[in-house]
Amino acid sequence: MTLSEKQRLFSKLLGQFLVWIYDNGYEVVGGDWHRLPAQAAVYASTGAGILRTLHTICLAVDLSLFVAGVYQRETPPYTPLGEKWKSMHELCRWGGDFQRPDGGHFSLEHEGVR
Repeated sequence: MTLSEKQRLFSKLLGQFLVWIYDNGYEVVGGDWHRLPAQAAVYASTGAGILRTLHTICLAVDLSLFVAGVYQRETPPYTPLGEKWKSMHELCRWGGDFQRPDGGHFSLEHEGVR
């Protein structure tokens, strides 16, 4: 699958995912769907991200989860969302499974990067 095909698939899946989120009583705020390479470099230099992030090619998004109006900073409350995302396509990856968990990260694997 080409990068362009993956980007279109990611957009379609993300739309379906957002509908599922709200249909199931969750609320989110979106962030970082596209990150400029310079910003990725800054995040990587501080340990807050990686240089070869999928955000720079529009294959990842960060979502901030709210439960009863309260922002969830820890990964565990994101687990139902992560499980749903991973079930949507064989390439869907969730940051809660990373070595350093990132519950709000949802991506589509590309060239071994998740």
